[in-house]
Amino acid sequence: MHYEGNVIRPPSEANSVILQVTVGCSHNKCTFCGTYKGERFRIKEDSVVEADIRYAARHMSFLRRVFLADGDALVVPQPRLSWILTRVREEMPWIQRVGAYGNAKSIMRKSPGDLEALRDLGLGIVYMGLESGHPDVLKDIRKGASAETMIQAGRRVRDAGMKLSVTVLLGIAGRERSMEHARATGQVLTAMDPNYVGALTVMVLPDTPLGRDLEEGRFRLPGTGEVLEELREMLANTRLSRGLFMSNHASNYLPLKVRMPHDREKALEAIDKALEGGVRLKPEWMRAL
Repeated sequence: MHYEGNVIRPPSEANSVILQVTVGCSHNKCTFCGTYKGERFRIKEDSVVEADIRYAARHMSFLRRVFLADGDALVVPQPRLSWILTRVREEMPWIQRVGAYGNAKSIMRKSPGDLEALRDLGLGIVYMGLESGHPDVLKDIRKGASAETMIQAGRRVRDAGMKLSVTVLLGIAGRERSMEHARATGQVLTAMDPNYVGALTVMVLPDTPLGRDLEEGRFRLPGTGEVLEELREMLANTRLSRGLFMSNHASNYLPLKVRMPHDREKALEAIDKALEGGVRLKPEWMRAL
């Protein structure tokens, strides 16, 4: 398989064929992300993608899913993306689902009919980074889309019959706007109604705009207790028709896997217990990206 740069995937795609169809991220402006800094975004040549598909077909028949890397495969023009999905289906007919990252801008560039066509070709799940539902926080972190656009994009994926997995960032609003960020994010998640929510805790990286803000005192990182309070407020304001709300990423202090809506109250009680000191939290040295 031909890989370039930093190839990332969602944790749930650990046992998937990682098919890199783009290099880098089409947006690449988020203040907290250092994954693709210095990497010029580009779509890989068809011949390279074709060779990787054939290699996977010969050597990875034990895998049942494919993930299209890198940061935003949905930005690939519709005819080309349709061709890639068609070749995956032709060469690997046993594949049960294809997944990809998609930001709000690239999703909104696809018409409802485009997304339905991609679904019919095997695209079964889109992973979208919301990070925050607070308008000022979204501007500060240079996310490139408003909360309203995020909701529209998420609903468009759901309406096309695909699963939607959304990530949010605890701590990204700093200490001053922690609760406002939590409430607004829960409200946006409720309006979006994704199948999965993954709550990560921000880990500030050096040599990023957020890292420089932290060093120069313009950003104050919430403490452990404040992050837990933010998680509680976010979950309290999130009402999904069904699905999972998870905080079991390696960056989190308190791992939770909440089946919505049935386990929501029980999870809130677990957070309260942790805030009271009755639950052992992950030590700082064990947290990781």
